[in-house]
Amino acid sequence: MMADFDQEDFLRERHVRFFQRCLQVLPERYAPYETSRLTIVFFALSGLDVLNALDVIDKPALIEWIYSLQVLPTDDRSNLQRCGFRGSSHMGVAYNNSKGPGSLHAYDSGHVAMTYTGLACLVILDDDLSRVNKEACLIGLKALQLEDGSFYAVPEGSENDMRFVYCAACICYMLDDWSGMDCQKAIDYIRRSTSYDGGIGQGSGLESHGGSTFCAIAALSLMGKLQDVFSEREMRRIRRWCILRQQNGFHGRPNKPVDTCYSFWVGATLELLDVFQYTNFEKNRNYILSTQDRLVGGFAKWPDSHPDPLHTYFGICGLSLMGEGDLRKVHPALNISERAFASLQRLHGVWRESST
Repeated sequence: MMADFDQEDFLRERHVRFFQRCLQVLPERYAPYETSRLTIVFFALSGLDVLNALDVIDKPALIEWIYSLQVLPTDDRSNLQRCGFRGSSHMGVAYNNSKGPGSLHAYDSGHVAMTYTGLACLVILDDDLSRVNKEACLIGLKALQLEDGSFYAVPEGSENDMRFVYCAACICYMLDDWSGMDCQKAIDYIRRSTSYDGGIGQGSGLESHGGSTFCAIAALSLMGKLQDVFSEREMRRIRRWCILRQQNGFHGRPNKPVDTCYSFWVGATLELLDVFQYTNFEKNRNYILSTQDRLVGGFAKWPDSHPDPLHTYFGICGLSLMGEGDLRKVHPALNISERAFASLQRLHGVWRESST
């Protein structure tokens, strides 16, 4: 049956409505994710952008909401190392309009993944980032880097691994300022996390994983260091490890089930390594479409499972990488549409002109 999918089987309008619902109301089972609501908004916004459907949202209202989540410096700048973007208003701190000083709260701080998704959302919404306190974001980011080159998510301490190295690289790239991280330390961390089998783990000595391999390769690509860090022999080993992740769709580790989101994580890695064209697009497409919810829209990680914002977004990005009709192309390293990426490049040009 899966071989019978044709071009019409991609139910674009249902996915547009699925993302619209994600921006308005979520099922009760999403309550635990309230602290990272900004990430869900990113999946929905960027998904609508890839679907070429941003006209269905209220851009100004969303821009104001995202800016309200910026942790700004206080008058005395005592919280500079805690600045960035928080994931939602769950702390109950006063709504800020990014024009005055921030308010001090003992547990209020930015989160590296929320700062990345917050900035990405603003870029997608064609905001000029003029209300982003870049200095505070970069000081807050720098405070999160550990001596081994990895990053905490929050200043209070948390897990530290390849995910947050990638988020840090995205933040520096979008703000066009690499002072927020010690790139050499991050590069050394990536090198130490490369495993015996050619893949890359979340840290040194940890199992190779499709997600952490993407984070490492994409971070190096954004730094402009991908060709410098690995030898051609090492690059071939990474390519081989990634290509071996395909069964019909892709999985993240050997002997694990295929999962929709790895169509992007592994697919984008292969695209960055210039070998995605050697995978089987038809089998990958058929798998992604087999997880599509034909009633309410969205994609799940497996067939006959509940769709969710993450797998819907990365399923659509996986299809975009393969050139699915009616979808905007995705930038494989920054994980936003090529349209939004071009808008960011224009913004960087304006900044560089004004600084000379």
